Amino acid sequence: MTSINFSGVSVRVAVDGAATDKTLLQDVSLGLAEQRIGVIGANGSGKSTLLRLVNGLVEPTSGSVTVHGEDTVAAVRRVRANVGFVFTDPLSQLVMPTGREDVELSLRRSVKNGRERALRAEAVLNRFGILHLADQSIYELSGGERQLLALAAVLAVNPKVLVLDEPSTLLDLRNRELLRRTIAGLEQQVIMSTHDLELAQDMDRVLVVESGRIVFDGIPAAAIAHYRELCAASINGTTP
Repeated sequence: MTSINFSGVSVRVAVDGAATDKTLLQDVSLGLAEQRIGVIGANGSGKSTLLRLVNGLVEPTSGSVTVHGEDTVAAVRRVRANVGFVFTDPLSQLVMPTGREDVELSLRRSVKNGRERALRAEAVLNRFGILHLADQSIYELSGGERQLLALAAVLAVNPKVLVLDEPSTLLDLRNRELLRRTIAGLEQQVIMSTHDLELAQDMDRVLVVESGRIVFDGIPAAAIAHYRELCAASINGTTP
């Protein structure tokens, strides 16, 4: 059995003043077993909706999504225990004043002893090479440092699956390369949306999303070529 399954999934939302619902995702059926999966497509194509279905942040209007056999609606708490989600902007999920406190907060449910929790948090921060940032205000850190802290906080509880929604958007070249190296070394299954086609090249499999549908699914080079054709066709007003 593949680790993540989409079965006939569509997502529709009501729009104020509109007679019909807006379709964000349409008839998606997928089995995702590869270690590194990329998702590329234009803004508004449905990439983020696809990713948010994996840990129950979005529920299907029809169809179902399962992660390691658990339905993302019926067993959402168990699914979220196994699926870590890192948002584009780390400030949207770093809720404590410092990185150390944020990682300890992530561990609070699984590690009851305060001393053990502090030691575990320190070990996680050290693993990602950011222990020296542990007690700085998150507002004093660069975008890349915040992104690594957000990643550390999510991975502290050792999820089986890591979902990253355009993680390199706010990063400079140095921090982008640091993030790229960090992702490459993870043991988790990684599903990542990105506009960075070089990052997409690192994946084992790449999905191209267009107008709420998966329009290509394959190896990175072929997927990226297909996406470039879609972009060129859109600019030229033609059909690829």
